[in-house]
Amino acid sequence: MEIEELRKSLAKKTPPRGISRLLQALWYDARGEWQHAHEIAQSVKGKAGARVHAYLHRKEGDLANANYWHKRAGTKMPEIALEQEWENLAKALLREERPS
Repeated sequence: MEIEELRKSLAKKTPPRGISRLLQALWYDARGEWQHAHEIAQSVKGKAGARVHAYLHRKEGDLANANYWHKRAGTKMPEIALEQEWENLAKALLREERPS
């Protein structure tokens, strides 16, 4: 799947089948369902889960919590627009899902 397909899928009622939990979290976030996105991100362990969790808290405006999750992810809070951060995260997750 490419980023354009993910964006087009936002018009549907459910996320595309077969995408990762973290992509589902970003999908729900893009549809304005922050709480649902947060619940999903919270359930995913590891650095990628922490990174999406950090983004969600930044979007919420809870920068202290976002920084906490960035530390867990081994990253720093980006100084870019939230829309660009969402796209960067989605593209990275989509790349990870592609077969080698």
